[in-house]
Amino acid sequence: MMQRACWMIESLRSLRWKMLWQLSIFLSCYCCTANGHIRYSIPEEMKKGSLIGNVAQDLGLDLKRLRAGRARIVTGDSTQYAELKTDKGILVVRERIDREQLCGDTTPCSFSFEIILENPMELHPVTIEMLDENDHAPSFQNKELKFEISESAALGSRFLLESADDHDVGLNSLQNYILSPNNNFALKQHSNPDGSKYAEMVLQKALDREEHPNLLLKLIAVDGGNPQRSGSVNIDITVLDVNDNAPQFNQSVYRASIMENAPRGSYITTVNATDADAGSNGRITFNFYKQKGTAAQLFNIDSDTGVVSVVGTIDHEKDTKFEVTVEARDQGGLTDSSKIVLEVIDVNDNAPVINIMSFSSTVSEDAPPDTTIAIINVKDSDTDDNGKVRCFIEGSEDFTIKSTLRNYYSLVTNVILDREKVPEYNITVSASDSGRPPLISRKTLHLKVTDVNDNAPVFQDSVYNSFLLENNSPGVSILQIKADDPDENQNARISYILEEGDLIGSPVGTYVSVNAESGVVHAVRSFDYEQIKNIKITIKAQDGGSPPLCSNVTVNIFIQDQNDNAPQVLYPVQSGGSVVAEIVPRSADVGYLVTKVVAVDVDSGQNAWLSYKLQKATDRALFEVGLQNGEIRTVRQVTDKDAVKQRLAVVVEDNGQPSRSATVNVNVALADSFPEVLSEFTDFTHDKEYNDNLTFYLVLALAVVSFLFIVSIIAILSVKCYRWRRERMFYKSGANLPVIPYYPPLYADVGGTGTLQHVYNYDVCRTTDSRKSDLKYVRPCSESIISLDTSGTQTLTHAQREKMVNDESFDPVRLNE
Repeated sequence: MMQRACWMIESLRSLRWKMLWQLSIFLSCYCCTANGHIRYSIPEEMKKGSLIGNVAQDLGLDLKRLRAGRARIVTGDSTQYAELKTDKGILVVRERIDREQLCGDTTPCSFSFEIILENPMELHPVTIEMLDENDHAPSFQNKELKFEISESAALGSRFLLESADDHDVGLNSLQNYILSPNNNFALKQHSNPDGSKYAEMVLQKALDREEHPNLLLKLIAVDGGNPQRSGSVNIDITVLDVNDNAPQFNQSVYRASIMENAPRGSYITTVNATDADAGSNGRITFNFYKQKGTAAQLFNIDSDTGVVSVVGTIDHEKDTKFEVTVEARDQGGLTDSSKIVLEVIDVNDNAPVINIMSFSSTVSEDAPPDTTIAIINVKDSDTDDNGKVRCFIEGSEDFTIKSTLRNYYSLVTNVILDREKVPEYNITVSASDSGRPPLISRKTLHLKVTDVNDNAPVFQDSVYNSFLLENNSPGVSILQIKADDPDENQNARISYILEEGDLIGSPVGTYVSVNAESGVVHAVRSFDYEQIKNIKITIKAQDGGSPPLCSNVTVNIFIQDQNDNAPQVLYPVQSGGSVVAEIVPRSADVGYLVTKVVAVDVDSGQNAWLSYKLQKATDRALFEVGLQNGEIRTVRQVTDKDAVKQRLAVVVEDNGQPSRSATVNVNVALADSFPEVLSEFTDFTHDKEYNDNLTFYLVLALAVVSFLFIVSIIAILSVKCYRWRRERMFYKSGANLPVIPYYPPLYADVGGTGTLQHVYNYDVCRTTDSRKSDLKYVRPCSESIISLDTSGTQTLTHAQREKMVNDESFDPVRLNE
C-alpha cells in the first residue's frame, strides 16, 4: 500500500506540473483591452524590474502621447507594486509581490490602479492578476495530534483531524491527505463550502486497549504544485476504556452577526451540545478548532457554557465574514463539530480619503472660467451608504467641483479671477459620506494668482500744482509726483517720462526734468519771474508690463517773485554829462508842483510797491516829496534869501524784504528869468569842466614820467592832433543844440503812480561858443526843465523837435514834449 501511495503521488505531481506549465504559458501571454481597461496576469515573486506588459501598445498610444500627457500611475494605496516607464511605454515590477501577503486566501488575486494622462485627461484602469506559485508547503499548527479513544468506540466513529494550512491557492493549495497505513483507521476527506479540505479518521476495526494501548500514525498533507510539496503531523492515539457516546450539537451551523468595532466582551452567540453518557463521560467542553487568519485572536468561547464573545477589534474593511469551527468534546475523548458563520456589519468608521492627483499651485488672473486647477480622487473604505461620497468646496464661490469619472473630481475656476482683489486663495476641499452621522474630510490647497498687466498707473492727484521762487539753483527739486499701480513686480514698476513740448520757443526739457524712478521734478535752469511766470508740463507714468500701460498728469509750476530788482527811475533822467534843472518861479505858492519823480519796479506784488522819500536837500524846509506819488512840492513861499540852485536827493524804495532802493538827484532853479538861470548853471558847468581837464592832465603827466621820452613826445603830438581835429568838427556843427534827456512818451500818469504828462516849451538861442549861449523862456508853464551839457559840445534834445527859428545872430529852437 505504501508503494501504491507513492506511485499515486508521483503521477499526480507529473500531471499537475504539466497543467501548471501550460497554464503559466497561456496566462503570461494573456492580456485584454476593452474600453481602455487593461488586464495582465503575472506570477508572484517576480524580480524587481520584470516586465508586466506593454501599455503603449495595448492602449494604442505612442510614446510621445505618454510623455506629453504626463502619464503616471494613480493609486490610493501606500504600496505601489508597478512602475510605468514612459520612455518605453511598459509596465514593470516595482516591488516584490507576495500573493499570499496581498490577498491571503482570496482568489483570484489581483490589484488595480489607473493610468492617468492630461491634456486631454484620460483614465485607463489597469488590473494585474497575481498567479500563484507553489512557494508554500502544507503545514500543521501542532507538531503532534493526540487522541484518547475508548476501546468501545463503535465502528464508523469519526475523529476530526487538524487541517493543514497551505497559503497557496488553486492547484498549488492543499489537495490531498494521506494517512500512514494501519489496521484500525481509514482516512476520509471532506471539503468545506469555501473549498478548503479537512480529513477525518474513521474507525474501521474495533480498538483493543489490551493489545494496542497506544497507536502512532502519521498524517501527510500534499498540494498539487510542481514540484509537489507536503507536510506531516504525528498522531498519538491513546485507547481509553469504555465511552461509547459522543457529544452531539443541536445545530450543524450557527449563524450570527456583529457590528464592527464592537467592544471587547460583546456577546455573539451560544453553542449547545449533548452527550448521552453519564458522569464524567457525559461532561462536555467546548473549544474552537484550529482557525485560519486572525479569528482565534478576535473571538473566545467559554469552554463550559459555549458562549461566544468578542476579545479583539473587528474591522469590516478587513473581514466581512468569519467561519469558525466549534468542537464539543466529552471526557472520554469523543467529539462533535459545528460551524459558526459570523457576518460583520459595517459601521461608518472611515472618513473619506482625499488624494490630490494633480495640482497647479498658480493660475493666471486672466484664466477663463472652467480652468482646471486640480484633479482629486476621493475614496471611502466603508460600504453601501457609508461609502457614498460627496465632494464640495467650503467658503469660496470663485471655484467649483465637477465630477469627471468615478471617484474623480476636477477643481475648476467659476469666475474670472482678479489678483488685485484676491492675490491668493486657501481652497478647502471637503468630502462627506452618507453615513449616519456623516464623516467629513478636508484638505486645503494654497493657490496663488499670478499677475497680468491689466491696470494702468493711477496718479494720486489729477493735477499737481507747485510754487517755486525765482532765481532758484539749477537742479533744485520742485515737487514729487506719485502714481500707483495695483499690479505687481515688473507690471507695477513705474517710469516717469516728461512729454515733449515747447515753452517760449524752447523744448520743455531745457526748463525742467523728471527722475524716471522717483518722479521728482527738477529745475534744469534758474528761472526769472520777469521772463516766465508759470510752466505747464505733462508727465506720463508708464509701467513695465508687456504691452506697457500708461497715464498722464498735468503739472503746473508757478514761479514766485523775489525782490531781485531795484526800482528804476524813469524821470528825471540822469545823464552822465548834463545837468537837469527844474525852474520854480520865486512867486510860486505853497504846494507848487516842482516836478514828479517817476519810477517803476519790474517785480510784482508788494515787491513793486514804491515809496518816495527826500533823502537830502539844499534846503529841507523848502520842498517835500509825496510818499506814494513822488511829487515834489514847495512847503513854503520862496524868498529872496533862498539860493537859486537847489539840489534834492530823492530815494525811491520798494516794499520787498529786504527792500531795494534807487536815488535820483533833482536840480531846482529858483528864478523868475531864464538868463539868470542860464548864467548860474553855466558857471557850474564851466567849473566842472575845468576840474575834469585838470585831473586829466595830472594823470597824463604821471604817465609821461613813467614812459620813455620818445613815447611822451608821440603821446603829446597825438593829443594835440586829436584836439585840433575836435575843434574843427565842433565849429562845423554850430547848429547843434544843448542836450535835453529824452523821456519815454508811452508812460501815462494813472492815479498819481509815477508818470509825466506835461508839455514844456522853450526857445533856445545859441552862438558858436557854447559857453555864451542863451536860453529864452518863451511859455511859462507849471513845470519847466533845462538840461545843459557840461562839456558844451552837445545840444538840447526832446522827443519831438520843431523847426528851428532864427533870432538875430542866433538859431532859436522850439521844443515840445
